[in-house]
Amino acid sequence: MEISGIISAIVVGIVIGILGRLVLPGRQHIGVLWTIVVGIVAAFVGTAVAAAFGVADTKGIDWIELAIQVGLAVVGVAALERLKSRS
Repeated sequence: MEISGIISAIVVGIVIGILGRLVLPGRQHIGVLWTIVVGIVAAFVGTAVAAAFGVADTKGIDWIELAIQVGLAVVGVAALERLKSRS
């Protein structure tokens, strides 16, 4: 992976994290930085999952990959919210 690919993955991860937080109902008591980190991780893991299912590279926009990434971000934000609320 080239540096431009890593930078674009980080930017996409930021967007994925924000989308994941918006999809999750209610107010989350985690910071923006944690949301970004969860989004970046969800973007990388979502791409790997989509590649494993063979839907990572399609013609046009990869909607299935995007849905997987946002779904993982929702799960990540919810899990982090639950962890931080116990502290």
